[in-house]
Amino acid sequence: MKRNMTKRLAALLLLWVGHCAPAQTADTTGTEAPKLTFGAFADVYYVYDLAEPAGHERPPFLYAHSRHNEFALNNAVLSAAYAANRVRANLGLHAGTYVQRNYAAEELNGSEMLKFIYQANAGVRLGKGLWLDAGIMPSHIGYESALSIDNPTLTRSLMAENTPYYEAGAKLTWDVSGKLTVSGLVLNGWQRIVETDRNKAVGTQIQYKPAAGVLLNSSTFLGREGTQRYFHNFYGAFELTQKITLVAAFDVGWQAQPGGGGSYRTWYNPNLMVRYRPVAQFAVAGRVEYYHDPGNLIIAPTDRGNGMRVTGFQTVSPSLNVDYLPAEGVALRLEGRYFSSRNAVFPEGAGTTRSTGALAASIAFKLDHQR
Repeated sequence: MKRNMTKRLAALLLLWVGHCAPAQTADTTGTEAPKLTFGAFADVYYVYDLAEPAGHERPPFLYAHSRHNEFALNNAVLSAAYAANRVRANLGLHAGTYVQRNYAAEELNGSEMLKFIYQANAGVRLGKGLWLDAGIMPSHIGYESALSIDNPTLTRSLMAENTPYYEAGAKLTWDVSGKLTVSGLVLNGWQRIVETDRNKAVGTQIQYKPAAGVLLNSSTFLGREGTQRYFHNFYGAFELTQKITLVAAFDVGWQAQPGGGGSYRTWYNPNLMVRYRPVAQFAVAGRVEYYHDPGNLIIAPTDRGNGMRVTGFQTVSPSLNVDYLPAEGVALRLEGRYFSSRNAVFPEGAGTTRSTGALAASIAFKLDHQR
């Protein structure tokens, strides 16, 4: 019954977005010349985790910059994008420790080739401001990118690490005006390329720009991830001055209890980031967040060995970031980060601890050029 409900919601969602679009045929009189763009990105990092986890593997809820006391490649991306008046397409391939950890479940018929796809999607313009895209796409959830150089901080927040980085499905986007964009999605699931069951998930995204330098975003997800999951992400990005940017975000999700009964458990996560860039070559950023998942709905219990596990994840994590930006598309970054939890959920040697910290350094490079 719940499977049929999800299918009906998906159909209603696409019908609603289509109904909201202007009643017109696609405009074929555009004069914009086709454009082919190529890109490259690389992020080389070193992290020293004060807990000194065994095997150089940092906690499993950290998917990027995941290796301890090791010079490593977090992510390297080669990409191409094509844009014309009525069609567009994106292709990107990637590799690195981020890919190894975050795409570990993406396997099809014994092959792991899918995990090396950063994105692969194509879109067609159905009408003025109305696009249909399908394929493997960046997630519609959250402010932070998989490309670290685009984020205020070197490492991703707990919020961003534990919501989808990517998704596979179809997306209908309507640019209502210069201030408002709405999207509806049908997806294989919560960060899933390879479908593992008969269920499909649906999502929405609304972005509103009420004034210059202000972006308000609301993203939702509804689908079965073992049991029914409802999720909402909200963030506001504010350019307070030419030098100061503030991002405030809040995630909340509900997961149905196994066995039915109509009861749900909840997790939530407030997050605040501030970036100050006094001159073009330097920036400082601070972040503080709290992740509340006492039922381990998203973040799994910590394995202490001998069959013992530490449950409950209720963690505060502040960080401070300093960037040196010597040229466009180049960033040398240094970050200190602290974690403090109610329970001993952080691996430390052969055991666990309630608090830990990490020092991270990165050299990131991003290049875009057009032909």
